[in-house]
Amino acid sequence: MSTTTDTTKIEKTVYEALETFGADPTAIKREATFAEIDVDSLDLAELSQIVEDEYGVTFKSSDVEQLQTVGDAIDFIAARA
Repeated sequence: MSTTTDTTKIEKTVYEALETFGADPTAIKREATFAEIDVDSLDLAELSQIVEDEYGVTFKSSDVEQLQTVGDAIDFIAARA
């Protein structure tokens, strides 16, 4: 999935999920760290489930540990979808 449309769709999915976890919509940006937007490991586990359902991409624990920013998560999903 390397087209802009697909990445845009993934970005929209991730942003919407983060908002449901309580992140401030104005703070959600590709460069924002999960700590900055108050997204914890339980939220990331839930995001992992949403991504798996939507795109068939599975996050392993080691993958989640490597993801520091919203953009990291989007790029990870796009590379594997």
